[in-house]
Amino acid sequence: MPARSPLDSERDHLAASRAALRAMRADAEALDLTNVTANWVNAEVLRSEVGLRIKALADLAGTPLFFGRLDYAQAVDDDGSGHRYYIGRRHVHDADGDPMVIDWRAPVSQPFYRASKRDPQGIALRRRFGYDGGDLSAYEDEHLSDPAEAERGSALLRREIERPRVGPMRDIVATIQPEQDEIVRTSLSGSICVQGAPGTGKTAVGLHRVAYLLYTHRERLARSGTLVIGPNRSFLRYIEQVLPALGEMEVKQATVDELVAHVEVRGTDTARAATIKGDARMAEVLRRAVRSGVRLPTEPVVVVRGSRHWRVPVPELEEIVEELRSRDLRYGSAREALPQRIAHAVLVQMERAGEAPDDRVQNAVARTPAVKSAVTSCWPQVDPAKLVLRLLSDAAFLAEQADGVLDADEQRAILWEKPPRGVKSARWSPADAVLIDEVRDLVERTGSLGHVVLDEAQDLSPMQYRAVGRRCSTGSVTVLGDIAQGTTPWATPSWAAALAHLGKPEASVEELTQGFRVPRTVIAYASRLLPAIAPELSEATSVRDSPGSLVVRPVAEAGLSAAVAAACAEVLRNEGSVGLIAADARVPALAGALAAAGLTHLAPGTETSADSRLTLVPASLAKGLEYDYVVLDEPAAIVAGEPDERTGLRRLYVALTRAVSGLLVLHAQPLPGPLREAGEPAAA
Repeated sequence: MPARSPLDSERDHLAASRAALRAMRADAEALDLTNVTANWVNAEVLRSEVGLRIKALADLAGTPLFFGRLDYAQAVDDDGSGHRYYIGRRHVHDADGDPMVIDWRAPVSQPFYRASKRDPQGIALRRRFGYDGGDLSAYEDEHLSDPAEAERGSALLRREIERPRVGPMRDIVATIQPEQDEIVRTSLSGSICVQGAPGTGKTAVGLHRVAYLLYTHRERLARSGTLVIGPNRSFLRYIEQVLPALGEMEVKQATVDELVAHVEVRGTDTARAATIKGDARMAEVLRRAVRSGVRLPTEPVVVVRGSRHWRVPVPELEEIVEELRSRDLRYGSAREALPQRIAHAVLVQMERAGEAPDDRVQNAVARTPAVKSAVTSCWPQVDPAKLVLRLLSDAAFLAEQADGVLDADEQRAILWEKPPRGVKSARWSPADAVLIDEVRDLVERTGSLGHVVLDEAQDLSPMQYRAVGRRCSTGSVTVLGDIAQGTTPWATPSWAAALAHLGKPEASVEELTQGFRVPRTVIAYASRLLPAIAPELSEATSVRDSPGSLVVRPVAEAGLSAAVAAACAEVLRNEGSVGLIAADARVPALAGALAAAGLTHLAPGTETSADSRLTLVPASLAKGLEYDYVVLDEPAAIVAGEPDERTGLRRLYVALTRAVSGLLVLHAQPLPGPLREAGEPAAA
């Protein structure tokens, strides 16, 4: 009988591990939850938790259960065991409780990502596995403690990075690089900002950081909560499968607009109005507006209890109101405190008269009509939407609150031309909703989560940063973005400014410049735009050298749309996903050209492996998305579609860097200046 090969042995371990995982799930499904809790509420909570556990133990057919192996030079466990560990997406143990697969987030797994010849971290051998679908097909060894073996790149690692992708974003747990791993494993108490050039994996790093923190601080974050914030729903649909693939089923995802959706948004602002409304100075205008209704009392408060009348004079009431107004209390908290302060003044008089009132008496006094009337007069309730409605409709009120903060031209820019009749009839804009959210927080504190991941953060306004910061005021944040990809008129000029608006000025800033997905020729071509859009940033590099990955093709203007459709058909002969990116205004014409050519296409965020591999992407939605091949339509039209040239060039930079394997640029108009100045690749 021929000797079994190492690959056969590894396949045996994979089969045994999958069987153990099925047994773990069967045990969870077999749990008897009857009569194990004190009440039905606890029973429902327990059933929910067990249900999530069962989902997390699913064996995903096309996903490798483990992707690596570590052989330690010496035992790492107290009992002398632990020489060998298989590293995978989740923990798997056998019937005796012994580990068969170790979760990639466990401390013992860390050397898989960070060990090297120079620093083997106790590892004698690191083995990587290659898969075809869910079948183990190859392995590759690195003998880190053998000085005779030269350090070399991993072919399996490179193959996994370059593997074609169709559909939603997948995890990178098998390919995390040392600099990425350091960010992923940053402590929960520390906020961090990741400036990442295209293809450096910043989004994946942020998602894997959430998974790591949930593994390390499970109970704490279960109480306080986690949230991933993305720029739009298409982006969130694109990334939504990453965390479930890592066993994390309950992380919430939202856009900033969804966080502040206190009113129905039906309107839009001009770029100037939106920029002013998003300016941090609006926080002071709103603070003044909220406090503008506070009035000093003009009459004493007389409380009747039985046959006695207790009188709080105007000067004493003024002192109470002024003291509350001077403190840094939220408006609602101060309003709740005011009746208690007035009632306390009455109790003091009662005690001086020889009575012995207690807290119940004080609460009763606080609820008397006289005290309630005084509170309503001095400290009226504030409806956030109504207050913002008045601010944007009433020129005199806005002028009073914005005096010395916004000049007259800025005030006119944000005033509505035709004031609406009420909150429901108002055509609120996204920027207006953020203002309402600010007022809500001035009235009543916004709840804070344990950790928030904010992706594509460079496009947020200062007021949007404040809205996000409120949601992690007592927790930490991972900020992800690229200054060079800022495509809004209010895009942040620096991470220091952004972190200050978030309320996290102490957060560390890490820069990722080593690309792993975008080919070197493509990132170099896109980087020609950097001096014009973000001269302070370092030029990105890439580990991938893919000859022929960039083609720039001039075509006749009359036949541009047809030529683009033909190019898509040409690129679809390759394996993998294809994104056709174009200026928003060009999308309808290109949709017609694709239909005429018999090519079906999808919208961003709806990609699945069972449908078309071609996605038609408006340039405004391209940020954060990734395709194996990109056909880029008319760069000049993308630039022209933005309010100014710098923003347009940034939008173009985003579009140019969405390709993983190849980029085909078609243009009828002259290319934008920064691309022309350096010359173009040969037309093909």
